[in-house]
Amino acid sequence: MKTLLHYFRKYWFLAALASIFMVGEVSIDLLQPRLMETIIDQGILGIGNGGVSDLDLVISTGIRMIIIVLAGGACGVLSGVFSNLCGQNYGNALRKAAFRRIMHFSFEQTDDFSTGSLITRITNDVTQVQTLVMQMVRGFVRCLMFFVGGTAALLSMDLSFGVILAITFPLIILHIAFVVWKTNPLFLLLQNSLDRLNAVMQENVAGVRVVKAFVQEEAEEARFAKANQDLVNTQFRVLLLLSYLRPVMNIVLNAAVVGILYLGAIHVQEGSMAPGTVMAAITYISQILNGMMMLAMIFQTLSRGLVSARRVKEVIEAEPAIRGGGFEGEKAEGQGGIRFRDVSFRYPGGGSDVLRHVDFTIAPGETLAVIGATGSGKSTLVDLIPRFYDVTAGAIELNGRDIREYDLTTLREKITVCLQKSELFSTTIKDNIRIGRPSATEEEIRQAAEDAQALDFILRQPEGFDTAVAERGMSLSGGQRQRIAIARALLKDSDVLIFDDSTSALDLRTEAALYKALRERYAHRTKIIIAQRIASVRNADRIAVLDQGRIAACGTHKELMEKSAIYRDIYESQLKDAPKEGGAA
Repeated sequence: MKTLLHYFRKYWFLAALASIFMVGEVSIDLLQPRLMETIIDQGILGIGNGGVSDLDLVISTGIRMIIIVLAGGACGVLSGVFSNLCGQNYGNALRKAAFRRIMHFSFEQTDDFSTGSLITRITNDVTQVQTLVMQMVRGFVRCLMFFVGGTAALLSMDLSFGVILAITFPLIILHIAFVVWKTNPLFLLLQNSLDRLNAVMQENVAGVRVVKAFVQEEAEEARFAKANQDLVNTQFRVLLLLSYLRPVMNIVLNAAVVGILYLGAIHVQEGSMAPGTVMAAITYISQILNGMMMLAMIFQTLSRGLVSARRVKEVIEAEPAIRGGGFEGEKAEGQGGIRFRDVSFRYPGGGSDVLRHVDFTIAPGETLAVIGATGSGKSTLVDLIPRFYDVTAGAIELNGRDIREYDLTTLREKITVCLQKSELFSTTIKDNIRIGRPSATEEEIRQAAEDAQALDFILRQPEGFDTAVAERGMSLSGGQRQRIAIARALLKDSDVLIFDDSTSALDLRTEAALYKALRERYAHRTKIIIAQRIASVRNADRIAVLDQGRIAACGTHKELMEKSAIYRDIYESQLKDAPKEGGAA
């Protein structure tokens, strides 16, 4: 757990202060029975004063008790404040560290953990860890002091009271050990059940339109109900075991009180002990055993917290599967040349290669279109350029250098990817457009929106560029979301523009206007355009035909019509009788 302790070191002084004030609170609690003993024996019964009550002693001791109780209360409040500051700050540090690590995960790692599990780990598991810290810095100190201090005070009254402790203490320890032993394995099951519940919830919120379109509400409700029932069943098993804890502890506590009363009565009859001392002894045995009961709850929190700590640790210590090199590159006009050198790729755990021996070059400023059947590997091809995945064999070069040698941030600053599924954030349209270039001016944002054919509809929004976008862009149509995403890509100052079927929701006229803007204003950038429609790619400098993971042909539209049967088949199925409109930049 060295990794988690590293984040705790910054807040150790808060934990120390919480413990110190807890020592003060417990010390005062341990002092109270002695003061009460004085009031009963000397103030009320008048022992040592001829049996005459001493009202002044009762009042003065009572005032002392009130002052001490107020001081103890202040110590308790301060202990709570500092333990909460420690726990909350520690949890905040862990949560940020885990999120920072997740942001550097490769797609492979995100899939391995699963989105639902990552959400659980960064929320519920971190909460369990910070609860454990708060319990340890307060509760453990409290239990230890009650046990040690209370035992010392109890034995100082009469050693025979130690017999009661000697009988009850092993019973309590055995019971605590049994409950912890039984519940400990269930906590991992509990967190895994919560993972599955979050996964179902996340999938249904993200895919709500599919659920509604296919009338699957009842089926998804049943799936959620099953995941929820699994969670409830596991929680029930844990709570059932914990429910045995307090009744058994209460039985032992009451039995111990009866034992103290019995021994105390014998001593009082013998005249070797006063009634106030017996009452103080009862208070001390109650404090000791209540402290042990609290210790049982701490062990339960410890068991669950350690399970959660291991799960958080797995995230924080997970090494990124894709690491950058040390080359930070140089920014210069005319850059953006890409070379695929005998590239093959297989998805992690996949049975066969998705791409096979792909070898081609894209010159700086050139527009290359990629077309092919569904599943031919088009999106996979472009995912390798910004290193969303790493090649299985071969190499990809950018500006004459292997992309694995680039610093990841530098590499991805040189490349802009615009996807078919346009991911927008719940902020304004303006902020969504300038995500890749926060320093962009109002005029530059407006120009990018105009080039993306988005300006007209943006200006028609209630607040123009300052209009808020709903979560995942659901307040906009598919075409509007795509155009905002394209504007975002155009605004980013990068050498390479990749459009992965990102104009699929646009009509041919709008698409043609977009590609015209690309030819006129972004001619210096290297452009890779993946599309399903011949109309979207026919005017590209070159078109690569991808077939079953291989480059089947590459050339201009005219050349491919002459030499590629696959391209002709696609053309004839789409555009033989269609108007010649559109075309890639």
